[in-house]
Amino acid sequence: MKESRESRNITIGAMLEETAKKYPTVQAVKYIETEFNKTWKEFDEKVDRIARGLLYMGFKKGDHVAVWAVNLPQWLTLLFATAKIGVVIVTVNTNYKEKELEYILEHSDSKALFICDQLKDIDCEKTIYTLCPEILESDECDKWNINAKKFPKLRMLVSFDNHYEKMFHWNEIEALGKLIPDWQYENAKSKAEPDDVINIQYTSGTTGFPKGVMLTHNNLVNNGQAIGDGMKFTEKDRLCIPVPFFHCFGLVLAVLAATTHGTTMLPLLWYTPMKVMHTIEYEKCTAVHGVPTMFIGILSHRDFDRYNYSTLRTGIMAGSLCPEKLMRDVIEKMNMTEIVSVYGLTEASPGCTMTKYNDTFERRVTTVGAAFPHVNIKITDPETGEELGENMPGELCVKGYNVMKGYYNNPEGTKAVIDAGGWLHTGDLAEVDETGYYKITGRIKDMIIRGGENISPKEVEDIIRTYDGVKDVAVVAAPSEKYGERVCAVIVPADGAELGREEVKEYVAKNLARHKVPSYVEFIKELPLTASGKIQKYILRDMIKEKKANNTLA
Repeated sequence: MKESRESRNITIGAMLEETAKKYPTVQAVKYIETEFNKTWKEFDEKVDRIARGLLYMGFKKGDHVAVWAVNLPQWLTLLFATAKIGVVIVTVNTNYKEKELEYILEHSDSKALFICDQLKDIDCEKTIYTLCPEILESDECDKWNINAKKFPKLRMLVSFDNHYEKMFHWNEIEALGKLIPDWQYENAKSKAEPDDVINIQYTSGTTGFPKGVMLTHNNLVNNGQAIGDGMKFTEKDRLCIPVPFFHCFGLVLAVLAATTHGTTMLPLLWYTPMKVMHTIEYEKCTAVHGVPTMFIGILSHRDFDRYNYSTLRTGIMAGSLCPEKLMRDVIEKMNMTEIVSVYGLTEASPGCTMTKYNDTFERRVTTVGAAFPHVNIKITDPETGEELGENMPGELCVKGYNVMKGYYNNPEGTKAVIDAGGWLHTGDLAEVDETGYYKITGRIKDMIIRGGENISPKEVEDIIRTYDGVKDVAVVAAPSEKYGERVCAVIVPADGAELGREEVKEYVAKNLARHKVPSYVEFIKELPLTASGKIQKYILRDMIKEKKANNTLA
């Protein structure tokens, strides 16, 4: 990507104020599911009122507050309000259950938890009272200090939706803000620095226990700026946001990419294909983001052809590797002729590389683009650390403004991924061509080693996806006494499709070397996914191991 501008040194709060002054009457955010509809000036003013209320409640620079909710307007407002006064927002995965929430609250040292009423099958209020029964049982607990035994640093609970016992209601915060004088608010804002940690995101856990990634104003603003620049975003664009705010995809690639450019945001409380299609047509969206599984859901929906996609031009398909057929369908059937893909990881806030809107189709489906401005990338030998040349596969390492401050309360984990030279080791296998475009070839931990032969799951997945009747697929290692590991393909058939195991194997054998042909083929109704759309391969590996042990693996 061409360096179109200098890297910015600005807080998220100051950046929002800049946008509000530049585009005061442009629609900033509109929800089709609620009555929330604000211009940039109105949204900034709303953020100020909430930030003042947080100050009155006793929150100050460096404090941590956690948010466990769907993409509500309150969530979006809280993000910018905390940033204005230097409070760190801890984003909690909406799929987390009681034990996972307990871990986050303990590990993150959060002073407050903001919740919505319901998360799919999770009752948030009930979960909190189960973790902290003393809130209701003890007269010493009140909403100003809940005295939670398990979480000594957790002082307050805030409900976005309903009124609950010994919890603040969101609407109270704005009222409390009226008690804060201007000088006190301005003083609090002046203490926020661009290099301060402002967000802790816990990794999705696809490969291990969640770690708290510490991200700064500069991490997030500059990444959002680069994304918006790469997509040619302006104040005339309208972005549909079905991806969750708690993940970098929603928070940075969507919200901050839009805010840095004055682009209108049209968030959905949560993803459904119907809501996305409706929003695109009736709000005349020019862009929509999604992980591959989201686009698969839209394209395969029975009502897909009833909607108009003519206003679309761009969007991002990311979160996992993008199949060629899916990318072609999105371009041809949804009019997203300028769709791009972004490669990144939470630890890099998240973007590292990006394709261009005017790249050839081949480049957009076979590569993840070139490095972001002000971001350095090298490919190294995972064993020796030696830097490799063009078209030589190795580990992708990144260095620049986008690299996290580290893992919260985990210096050993930080040292394991960021070396003494400041290079973040991504754990992803990649290679770069002579034009500076990168290809992701797999993940080091996902690599299958069959009798000494390295096999990239992605290579096998890409072939199987082209077989008629395959909706989605994940390739993982199955244990083998003879070879150490064998290839196992877990396939989601398309609706109404009847697939045979041997036919799938024969199809792969026609396209790839013998050792890459799956020894096992399993069919499943849907792949296990994180809330951000990544396939949880560790769940599949465990399933395959159990089937192998029980002699039920086919």
